[in-house]
Amino acid sequence: MKTIIQNGIVVTMDQQMHVWDHGYVIIDGTKIVEVGPESGLMDRKAVLSRAGEIWQEKDARRGIIMPGMINTHSHLGMIPFRGLGDDCKDRLRVFLLPMESQAMDGELAAASARYGICELLLSGVTTVLDMYYFEDEVAKAADEMKMRGFVGETIVDFPSCDSQEAYGGLDYCRWFIPRWKNHPLIVPFIAPHATNTNDLEHLQLAHQLATQYNVPLSLHASELDYEMDYFQKEYHMTPTAFLDHYDLLDQNVILAHCIHINNDDIKLIQKNKSGIAHCLVSNLKAAKGVMPLKELLENGVSVGLGTDGPSSGNTLELFSMLKMIACVHKTVNHDRGAFHAQDILSLATIHGAKALHIDHLVGSLEVGKKADFIIVETDSVNMYPLYDPYSALVYSANPSQVDTVFVNGKCLVRHK
Repeated sequence: MKTIIQNGIVVTMDQQMHVWDHGYVIIDGTKIVEVGPESGLMDRKAVLSRAGEIWQEKDARRGIIMPGMINTHSHLGMIPFRGLGDDCKDRLRVFLLPMESQAMDGELAAASARYGICELLLSGVTTVLDMYYFEDEVAKAADEMKMRGFVGETIVDFPSCDSQEAYGGLDYCRWFIPRWKNHPLIVPFIAPHATNTNDLEHLQLAHQLATQYNVPLSLHASELDYEMDYFQKEYHMTPTAFLDHYDLLDQNVILAHCIHINNDDIKLIQKNKSGIAHCLVSNLKAAKGVMPLKELLENGVSVGLGTDGPSSGNTLELFSMLKMIACVHKTVNHDRGAFHAQDILSLATIHGAKALHIDHLVGSLEVGKKADFIIVETDSVNMYPLYDPYSALVYSANPSQVDTVFVNGKCLVRHK
């Protein structure tokens, strides 16, 4: 049965950036079958009625109907560690890794994933890329809760909480990927932890496995000062140049952070059609720096937004990041006119989909795409007056205003 969502402000994020102040969306099963201005809706209902179609109607109550947001880099298992060691100078090595070793197990990872998925959905995120440990538990939680998820097991050069051996994640992936391959919502992938926590041999093995199964590969890259120093000392190259030199960059690769990349790196990333996850909030909190977003976009690189782990960026939602990205990058470039609100919203929607190479499925409201969309209510005081929906979403809205969330045609959040 079709569902007609009407009486809303439709922000499509399609190639023409269509916006209908009075618009509607029709979904049938898992897909969007119509989207447009309400001026033609009565005629469409008449056609459906004559054809004997049965449908249900949903009143958007003048809310903004937009594509679901896409979080391109997270670690859902870190929920239990949120708020601990926030101001520790070397939180990763001194605080987080020891905590994971001592406390994390499959049961905790599963509970954390379920909690994290609730937080994502309630804030309007409909697709998440997660890399952590015990990822089969994360996949099972996403499957049960009907979340669209990229789920990748971490591969690292030391024993971890779910492997007694270094690089144990590789064997985990050999079992895990076939188990979830071709699932309608879950995309298994391979997650070498970082360029500096995997040696060349194991990066190559991970890449071979990703190629064999035709799944994504995601890793932290060009994030840390000591990472940059290591590659300069050992290889006289940047991490990006290293990956390219050994044929480890391609269109299935998603690089997280990329704070310290240079112009040559950008050209390599663009040449290989790799995606990037921009994790501004966690990068600022860790005082690591700001990636060259303007240059990346000018070179046609697909950049999505990531929150990083809840112990790094503290939240999994993207609304608070939208305004911060606009303000920080305007400041970095000394240009108030740079990064228009619709450009910022694109990073959280269609560009995030492009970074994950799923823009043929999600990221915009278009006929034939999956019915992943949200309704953001506009009744709250901070949304008045509403002259420009892009501006309202980027500079005024917050995650508590997400009223309704659909993923793959199923309503997962209703009335908040």
